[in-house]
Amino acid sequence: MNLKRIAALSVAFVTAAGALMQPVSTIAATKPYVALGADLDAGQRATVLQLLGVTEADLAGDTVVTVTNAEEHEYLDAYVASSVIGTNALSSCKVVVEPSGHGISVETHNITYCTPSMYENALATAGMKNASVTVAGPSPISGTAALVGAMKAYSKIYGKVIDPQYIDGATDELVTTGSIAEALGDPEKAAQLIAAVKEIIVVQNITNEGDIYVTINNVSEQMGIELTEEQKQQIISLMQKIAALDIDAATLTEQAKGIYEDLKSSGLDLSQYGITDEEVNGFWALLKSLLERILSIFRGEG
Repeated sequence: MNLKRIAALSVAFVTAAGALMQPVSTIAATKPYVALGADLDAGQRATVLQLLGVTEADLAGDTVVTVTNAEEHEYLDAYVASSVIGTNALSSCKVVVEPSGHGISVETHNITYCTPSMYENALATAGMKNASVTVAGPSPISGTAALVGAMKAYSKIYGKVIDPQYIDGATDELVTTGSIAEALGDPEKAAQLIAAVKEIIVVQNITNEGDIYVTINNVSEQMGIELTEEQKQQIISLMQKIAALDIDAATLTEQAKGIYEDLKSSGLDLSQYGITDEEVNGFWALLKSLLERILSIFRGEG
């Protein structure tokens, strides 16, 4: 994993989830909002705008924000060495408001490490709802810092800055998922693991470290994932942080519903959870089955 490239994009996703309670104006809902890296030169800016599908004219009317290297350090220094983050902010993204029920969808260009599922999971944790997000770099980069830009643009739409606790939780989630993905050699499976554990933690309001540990063990075992004790502790720390946030479980599954399709396409056999395709109603059905198995252990039934 190229940490310098990863750090270059974890910031483009983080300043916007507290915006959710405010209505979107008609004007805001019809315009793309763009967050551009502050250090893009003219050529890089032109490349990024083309990848995002916008023109300079589209940026008129106060619909563009910039992400600075200082902001990258503000949000990432707790998770990535300052020297790794570097001195240039290049990550960029576009956010478009979608109708209710759309959920969060992400597409990437020139992003070599962070997958759409990783972004969708983190943005759902931050509180984003019903938005299409496009993340782009002027050249191949990992994409972690893009989290900050997406959320800054989302905040611009709603006119309200996200709670720093949600920013921190989303950033931690993206970095942790990236770390697990590197170890597994499978970013999508890592995203699925984190999403499953997170949903169970939120649904059951699990805050105890021991119970979180049991949840991680059971989910990882059922997904055929081997984790080291260090990785489990990393996930526990993240889940304790997420458990402290006021996150609605139904909203998580609604906004990150694409993760269920990822699970199906990954070849995961849902029958092992006692779930048929006819019985499945999105990712929630899988999590419910996992949850029942874990609760049966807590009740001494397994």
